[in-house]
Amino acid sequence: MADILDPSEVDALLEAVAAGEMDAPYDGYPTEAEGESGSKILPYDFKRPERVSKDQIRALQAIHEGFARSFGASLSAFLRTIVETRVATTEQLTYSEFIHSLPSPTCFNLLSAPQLSGQLCLEISPLIVFPIVDRLLGGTNADIFIPQRPLTEIEQRLVSRIINRALTNLSEAWSDLMEVQFEVAGTESNPHLVQIVAPNEVVVVIGFEIKLGARAGTMSICLPFNVIEPVIGKLAAQSWLGYSRHGGASEESRRVARSIRRAEVEVAAFLGETKITVEELLGLAPGDVIQLDKLVDRDFILRIRGQNKFAGRLGQLRGKRALQITRKADPEEAL
Repeated sequence: MADILDPSEVDALLEAVAAGEMDAPYDGYPTEAEGESGSKILPYDFKRPERVSKDQIRALQAIHEGFARSFGASLSAFLRTIVETRVATTEQLTYSEFIHSLPSPTCFNLLSAPQLSGQLCLEISPLIVFPIVDRLLGGTNADIFIPQRPLTEIEQRLVSRIINRALTNLSEAWSDLMEVQFEVAGTESNPHLVQIVAPNEVVVVIGFEIKLGARAGTMSICLPFNVIEPVIGKLAAQSWLGYSRHGGASEESRRVARSIRRAEVEVAAFLGETKITVEELLGLAPGDVIQLDKLVDRDFILRIRGQNKFAGRLGQLRGKRALQITRKADPEEAL
């Protein structure tokens, strides 16, 4: 074994290198000047292979940005308060690095879909899970304490309603890649007990930030490479640009449609109109007949919030008066 240098010998060597009397030790990698083609050669870490290109990473980020918008809108409607959800990070890691970055205990869910091979992970931080539970139970999130414990059975039932909404929005976001229906395959509070792939397997982790009033927390979706491998060809640059142009508009349309689907509107069917004198009005009695200006064979107008919308024929259904819609009405059509 070589002798160990004392401090004076180390100083002498450093001074010799600085003065140019000795060449610096070769670090094993050619510099830009040493390369024959003039390009810089960088080291490659075989423990962390990059199996997903940057364009494909950006495509996955664009898809899940659409998911974040729709999930935030759905969560806002469900909790009856403003919830902001956005994509914070998109990284390519090993499964071991992802697991060790999570808190324990946490809300860890395994997702599966018949159309995909393998499982995904959906993790929601306790920092936002407990404020959501508190909101569902009528709290104000003012001075809520975040306990360091797994969710109780009742809390898990409440959080499952949030998870189901997230899966619905996630399936819609993936519809441009393939028709897929995600479902919960299992839940766990300690992520270190779950191993869906090998520790050194490559995964793509989409990190989200969720804000509920003054509270904020994170949510992560872990996509193993074997899950996205069947659709990896669709994540090319052209597919991603096409999704960016059209995906936002279609997703916005779906979000608006979901928001107004249950809105109540006033509907009125007009049989016709006529003019009578006040004397005739005062003399009306049960059994009297009022003659309208509209003929029997003409369509009746159906108005929604005072605007002509449809036209149809008067009839009877299950003992009640009904209007069968036959066509769209002209906005200026007379009653």
